[in-house]
Amino acid sequence: MGAGTGKGSTSAARARLLDTATRIFYAEGIHSVGVDRIIAEAQVTRATLYRHFTGKEELVLAYLDQADRGMRSGVEVARSREGSAADAVRAVARFITGGIQGPGFRGCAFLNAAAEYADPAHPIHQAVLTHRRWFLDTVTELLAQVGDRPADGAARQFVMLRDGAMASGCLFEPRLIAETFLAATEEILRIRES
Repeated sequence: MGAGTGKGSTSAARARLLDTATRIFYAEGIHSVGVDRIIAEAQVTRATLYRHFTGKEELVLAYLDQADRGMRSGVEVARSREGSAADAVRAVARFITGGIQGPGFRGCAFLNAAAEYADPAHPIHQAVLTHRRWFLDTVTELLAQVGDRPADGAARQFVMLRDGAMASGCLFEPRLIAETFLAATEEILRIRES
Protein backbone atom coordinates (compact mmCIF):
# COMPACT_ATOMS: atom_id res chain seq x y z
CA MET A 1 0.00 0.00 0.00
CA GLY A 2 1.40 3.43 -0.94
CA ALA A 3 1.72 6.17 1.63
CA GLY A 4 -0.70 8.42 -0.23
CA THR A 5 -3.41 5.77 -0.38
CA GLY A 6 -3.24 4.96 3.31
CA LYS A 7 -3.18 8.60 4.35
CA GLY A 8 -6.15 9.47 2.13
CA SER A 9 -8.32 6.70 3.54
CA THR A 10 -7.18 7.57 7.08
CA SER A 11 -8.21 11.19 6.61
CA ALA A 12 -11.54 10.13 5.14
CA ALA A 13 -12.20 7.79 8.06
CA ARG A 14 -11.33 10.49 10.60
CA ALA A 15 -13.58 12.96 8.81
CA ARG A 16 -16.45 10.42 8.81
CA LEU A 17 -15.97 9.80 12.52
CA LEU A 18 -15.95 13.50 13.34
CA ASP A 19 -18.87 14.32 11.05
CA THR A 20 -20.92 11.47 12.52
CA ALA A 21 -20.06 12.42 16.11
CA THR A 22 -20.83 16.07 15.41
CA ARG A 23 -24.23 15.28 13.96
CA ILE A 24 -25.24 12.94 16.77
CA PHE A 25 -23.69 14.88 19.69
CA TYR A 26 -25.41 18.07 18.57
CA ALA A 27 -28.79 16.45 17.92
CA GLU A 28 -28.95 14.11 20.93
CA GLY A 29 -26.38 15.20 23.49
CA ILE A 30 -22.93 13.93 24.30
CA HIS A 31 -23.50 11.59 27.24
CA SER A 32 -26.39 9.80 25.56
CA VAL A 33 -24.25 8.68 22.60
CA GLY A 34 -21.77 5.83 22.90
CA VAL A 35 -18.74 5.18 20.76
CA ASP A 36 -20.30 1.96 19.43
CA ARG A 37 -23.04 3.96 17.75
CA ILE A 38 -20.58 6.46 16.30
CA ILE A 39 -18.44 3.60 14.96
CA ALA A 40 -21.48 1.91 13.41
CA GLU A 41 -22.86 5.06 11.79
CA ALA A 42 -19.44 6.21 10.56
CA GLN A 43 -18.90 2.71 9.14
CA VAL A 44 -15.43 2.32 10.63
CA THR A 45 -13.85 -0.20 12.97
CA ARG A 46 -13.15 0.35 16.64
CA ALA A 47 -9.42 0.23 15.81
CA THR A 48 -9.93 3.09 13.33
CA LEU A 49 -11.63 5.20 15.99
CA TYR A 50 -8.76 4.64 18.42
CA ARG A 51 -6.16 5.28 15.72
CA HIS A 52 -7.57 8.81 15.35
CA PHE A 53 -8.88 9.57 18.84
CA THR A 54 -7.69 8.28 22.21
CA GLY A 55 -11.32 7.90 23.26
CA LYS A 56 -14.68 9.58 23.40
CA GLU A 57 -13.36 12.61 25.30
CA GLU A 58 -10.89 13.44 22.55
CA LEU A 59 -13.65 13.00 19.97
CA VAL A 60 -15.86 15.43 21.93
CA LEU A 61 -12.97 17.91 22.09
CA ALA A 62 -12.53 17.60 18.30
CA TYR A 63 -16.28 18.21 17.87
CA LEU A 64 -16.07 21.37 19.99
CA ASP A 65 -12.91 22.50 18.20
CA GLN A 66 -14.72 22.15 14.88
CA ALA A 67 -17.69 24.14 16.24
CA ASP A 68 -15.29 26.78 17.57
CA ARG A 69 -13.54 27.12 14.22
CA GLY A 70 -16.90 27.43 12.46
CA MET A 71 -18.05 30.16 14.83
CA ARG A 72 -14.77 32.06 14.55
CA SER A 73 -14.89 31.86 10.78
CA GLY A 74 -18.51 33.00 10.62
CA VAL A 75 -17.85 35.93 12.95
CA GLU A 76 -14.76 36.94 10.97
CA VAL A 77 -16.67 36.86 7.68
CA ALA A 78 -19.49 38.89 9.22
CA ARG A 79 -17.02 41.45 10.61
CA SER A 80 -15.00 41.74 7.42
CA ARG A 81 -17.99 42.70 5.29
CA GLU A 82 -18.83 45.80 7.30
CA GLY A 83 -17.26 49.25 7.33
CA SER A 84 -18.10 50.36 10.86
CA ALA A 85 -17.78 48.56 14.18
CA ALA A 86 -21.52 49.07 14.84
CA ASP A 87 -22.36 47.43 11.51
CA ALA A 88 -19.94 44.61 12.35
CA VAL A 89 -21.81 44.01 15.64
CA ARG A 90 -25.06 43.92 13.65
CA ALA A 91 -23.52 41.46 11.20
CA VAL A 92 -22.37 39.19 14.04
CA ALA A 93 -25.90 39.30 15.48
CA ARG A 94 -27.36 38.41 12.06
CA PHE A 95 -24.88 35.53 11.77
CA ILE A 96 -26.09 34.22 15.14
CA THR A 97 -29.77 34.59 14.24
CA GLY A 98 -29.14 32.84 10.93
CA GLY A 99 -28.03 29.80 12.90
CA ILE A 100 -31.00 30.01 15.23
CA GLN A 101 -33.37 29.98 12.28
CA GLY A 102 -31.49 27.21 10.48
CA PRO A 103 -32.79 23.66 10.08
CA GLY A 104 -31.99 21.29 12.93
CA PHE A 105 -31.07 24.07 15.37
CA ARG A 106 -30.64 22.62 18.88
CA GLY A 107 -29.08 25.50 20.78
CA CYS A 108 -25.46 26.36 21.37
CA ALA A 109 -23.09 23.39 21.16
CA PHE A 110 -20.95 24.98 23.88
CA LEU A 111 -23.77 25.67 26.32
CA ASN A 112 -25.07 22.15 25.70
CA ALA A 113 -21.62 20.69 26.41
CA ALA A 114 -21.20 22.81 29.55
CA ALA A 115 -24.50 21.46 30.86
CA GLU A 116 -23.20 17.91 30.44
CA TYR A 117 -19.69 18.61 31.77
CA ALA A 118 -20.26 20.91 34.73
CA ASP A 119 -16.88 20.35 36.43
CA PRO A 120 -14.88 23.52 35.63
CA ALA A 121 -11.63 21.50 35.67
CA HIS A 122 -12.80 19.00 33.04
CA PRO A 123 -11.06 19.45 29.65
CA ILE A 124 -14.41 19.66 27.85
CA HIS A 125 -15.65 22.39 30.21
CA GLN A 126 -12.31 24.17 29.72
CA ALA A 127 -12.79 24.05 25.92
CA VAL A 128 -16.20 25.68 26.40
CA LEU A 129 -14.70 28.42 28.59
CA THR A 130 -11.94 29.07 26.06
CA HIS A 131 -14.51 29.53 23.30
CA ARG A 132 -16.64 31.80 25.45
CA ARG A 133 -13.64 33.95 26.43
CA TRP A 134 -12.79 34.39 22.76
CA PHE A 135 -16.38 35.38 21.93
CA LEU A 136 -16.64 37.85 24.82
CA ASP A 137 -13.25 39.36 23.93
CA THR A 138 -14.31 39.70 20.28
CA VAL A 139 -17.59 41.41 21.14
CA THR A 140 -15.85 43.65 23.69
CA GLU A 141 -13.30 44.70 21.07
CA LEU A 142 -16.04 45.55 18.57
CA LEU A 143 -18.20 47.45 21.05
CA ALA A 144 -15.18 49.39 22.32
CA GLN A 145 -15.06 50.96 18.86
CA VAL A 146 -18.67 52.16 19.22
CA GLY A 147 -18.96 55.14 21.53
CA ASP A 148 -16.42 56.29 24.05
CA ARG A 149 -17.43 54.44 27.23
CA PRO A 150 -15.92 51.18 28.49
CA ALA A 151 -17.44 48.30 26.57
CA ASP A 152 -17.17 45.47 29.12
CA GLY A 153 -20.73 45.77 30.45
CA ALA A 154 -22.29 46.12 26.99
CA ALA A 155 -20.32 43.12 25.74
CA ARG A 156 -21.48 40.99 28.68
CA GLN A 157 -25.07 42.05 27.92
CA PHE A 158 -24.67 41.07 24.28
CA VAL A 159 -23.23 37.66 25.21
CA MET A 160 -25.96 37.06 27.78
CA LEU A 161 -28.64 38.03 25.27
CA ARG A 162 -27.00 35.73 22.72
CA ASP A 163 -27.01 32.88 25.24
CA GLY A 164 -30.70 33.45 25.91
CA ALA A 165 -31.46 33.58 22.20
CA MET A 166 -29.54 30.35 21.62
CA ALA A 167 -31.40 28.59 24.43
CA SER A 168 -34.80 30.01 23.43
CA GLY A 169 -34.31 29.48 19.71
CA CYS A 170 -34.95 25.75 19.99
CA LEU A 171 -37.83 26.14 22.45
CA PHE A 172 -39.92 28.90 20.87
CA GLU A 173 -40.54 30.42 17.47
CA PRO A 174 -37.02 30.96 16.01
CA ARG A 175 -38.07 33.96 13.89
CA LEU A 176 -39.45 35.76 16.94
CA ILE A 177 -36.33 34.95 18.98
CA ALA A 178 -34.14 36.26 16.14
CA GLU A 179 -36.14 39.49 15.87
CA THR A 180 -35.95 40.00 19.63
CA PHE A 181 -32.18 39.44 19.70
CA LEU A 182 -31.62 41.81 16.77
CA ALA A 183 -33.78 44.47 18.45
CA ALA A 184 -31.80 44.08 21.70
CA THR A 185 -28.57 44.44 19.72
CA GLU A 186 -29.87 47.69 18.26
CA GLU A 187 -30.66 48.94 21.76
CA ILE A 188 -27.13 48.16 22.96
CA LEU A 189 -25.73 50.03 19.96
CA ARG A 190 -28.11 52.97 20.46
CA ILE A 191 -26.97 53.38 24.06
CA ARG A 192 -23.29 53.09 23.04
CA GLU A 193 -23.71 55.69 20.29
CA SER A 194 -25.65 58.22 22.38
